Amino acid sequence: MELGGSASATIAIRVAYATGEEQVIIELSVADGTTIQEAIQRSGILNRYPDIDLRRQRVGVFGQARALDYCPRTGDRIEIYRPLVHDPKEARRKRKNKSFR
Repeated sequence: MELGGSASATIAIRVAYATGEEQVIIELSVADGTTIQEAIQRSGILNRYPDIDLRRQRVGVFGQARALDYCPRTGDRIEIYRPLVHDPKEARRKRKNKSFR
């Protein structure tokens, strides 16, 4: 008796990416077992934003970092994180030092 359903089942997910000017969320259906990397590629977002580099940028699901080979579940929102412009620790140090002057 098979408990997990058929191998051809599909799941509904979203792929999200934000620039400084806009946020894009792409909804798509993929086969159960599709990895984050495959879902991002199928979403077409890499064509829309060619500056996305999955070798360097982190990805996650609902704010939790995940590897590119992670398999999302129905309803998951895959997020592509932009690199930080400023190191948060360094920015806090600068603000702190500025306030003492």
